[in-house]
Amino acid sequence: MPAVVFGRRADIDIGVALVGLQGAGVLDADLFHAHDPRIVALPVGTDLIARLFHEWERRLVATTTDRVVRPFEWGLDWIPQAERSAVARPGHGAAAGSPADTLRGWAADATAHSERFYAAPPGRDFRFDGRQVRFPSAFRTPHPDNDTVHGRYFPASFRPGESRRAVVVLPHWNADPNSHVALAGLLARFGISAVRLSLPYHDARMPPELHRADYIVSANLGRTVQVCRQAVLDTRRAVDWLESRGYERIGVLGTSLGSCLAMLAAAHDARISAAALNHISPYFADVVWEGLSTAHVRAGLEGSIDLETLRDAWLPISPAPFLDRMRGTRTLLVYARYDLSFPVRLSRQLVAGFRRRGLDPEVFVLPCGHYSTGVAPFNWLDGFVLIRFLRRALGPLGRGSRGDPQMCR
Repeated sequence: MPAVVFGRRADIDIGVALVGLQGAGVLDADLFHAHDPRIVALPVGTDLIARLFHEWERRLVATTTDRVVRPFEWGLDWIPQAERSAVARPGHGAAAGSPADTLRGWAADATAHSERFYAAPPGRDFRFDGRQVRFPSAFRTPHPDNDTVHGRYFPASFRPGESRRAVVVLPHWNADPNSHVALAGLLARFGISAVRLSLPYHDARMPPELHRADYIVSANLGRTVQVCRQAVLDTRRAVDWLESRGYERIGVLGTSLGSCLAMLAAAHDARISAAALNHISPYFADVVWEGLSTAHVRAGLEGSIDLETLRDAWLPISPAPFLDRMRGTRTLLVYARYDLSFPVRLSRQLVAGFRRRGLDPEVFVLPCGHYSTGVAPFNWLDGFVLIRFLRRALGPLGRGSRGDPQMCR
């Protein structure tokens, strides 16, 4: 019987958490009543559980009050003239006329030739101080601070001669510098080294004029594509660094926006053998258009573009066109049953797309919403599922001394 807590707002949030866990079969709510009389066992139907979680999600979203509605821009100035000229040639699709035609033609070409779009020369100029790795991004933007990639390194224990495994961790949009640090540390404790990357325009990469990472997801269409492209290239360079240190089995773990970027990296880099994708959708545009946390971005888009055109413009940064490229990559798809930011309908579409192709992903449905995934006890459950998958997917490691592969040669 699900439990609902009455009392202070914090109590209600705890009660919603208990409802979700009980509904998922994780706990028996009646046991909690014996220890805390505020917890009252009531028969709660599925519709009420959904309403409770949706209300909680809206409250969690409302705690952020600094979102800015930015004006719509096609962002053609973010597309190099050489790339625009290439698709304007005969036989390269419709790219003449309106800005919409130009952007859609460029995006269609980028999607069709994604190996070229996501290609980058191997990184070599790595600066490592034992804890942090820094290297130049393969994609240059107008903001020099953004073009240096920062990663925090968490080395695992290992045994010489054992296959060495590591994961590149990509946090969510507007993650603070400590987000996913605990998860990266847990990966290391369980035998998987981790590099927690700062996404473009996040943390030390954020220029002074910003207080949120608005340039990676915004109503500027060309900029959004190119900055997400930069994030994928940064991930591939992080794989270069791990490979240079002797790692043989490499995976990616991404959450929310990071999940989309992680899949794009895995789809275009054969060295990535496992992908743990945490909050998922087949289309970048649909999440922005429908999602609770991107309502301010949609406000900047509305009246200037429709969803179909937006989906075409952002197709190169959407997972849907690249599912066949995930063949051979062990994949975990995680979504939340009461998610209002990555609508559940979209998450299920991506799962169905994998299965139609016979890709057989592992799937886990969290009994919570998008923002509540970051709240105990759901963050514990999420972390357990992600780490368990990566330990299996990247293979056994064995016991040994603390350190990284180069230090044990």
